[in-house]
Amino acid sequence: MENNIQPKGKLIIFSAPSGAGKTTIVQHLLTKNLNLEFSISATNREKRETETHGKDYYFLSDAEFSDKVKNNEFLEWEEVYQGTSYGTLKSEVERILNQGKNVIFDVDVVGGLNIKHFYGNQALAIFVKAPSVEELKKRLTDRSTESDEKIKTRIAKAKYELGFADQFDVVLLNENLEQALSEAEKLIRNFLEN
Repeated sequence: MENNIQPKGKLIIFSAPSGAGKTTIVQHLLTKNLNLEFSISATNREKRETETHGKDYYFLSDAEFSDKVKNNEFLEWEEVYQGTSYGTLKSEVERILNQGKNVIFDVDVVGGLNIKHFYGNQALAIFVKAPSVEELKKRLTDRSTESDEKIKTRIAKAKYELGFADQFDVVLLNENLEQALSEAEKLIRNFLEN
């Protein structure tokens, strides 16, 4: 039974610029037998047609989000784009850990580092990196979910976020998706078993 994953609950943080593939990797890991549960972030942005409240995000009004900030209910939060904030509710993380599960996060770069600093060695922080900024732009354009203006904003933010990569425990290059998925799974299994 030496491959037994410890039941005390660990945290796995995936952060990346938009389009690097972190959400795809997180969704893949959730299908594996790793005792993971996704930490659902809260946001004050509009819900997209394909999204579900309480599954993709907790969609809050501006006032609700502000109240939670004032009441110190967030583990971390950030105004990621002007007027659009995202955050991790403390109650969400506690809920998952209290079930004896490991928490997996899909969060922006600054938020990921904040969670890592809060939990220290109980957390593994992984920065997912696309092969180039040009590839990021292509992926965002291929998604067809953003205006050209939004893509420009996301690319400018990506260039800034790349400067934080070396502060993460691991930088995972997502050039070949199958390879990145396999490497991510190996990293998580090693972290959970030690």
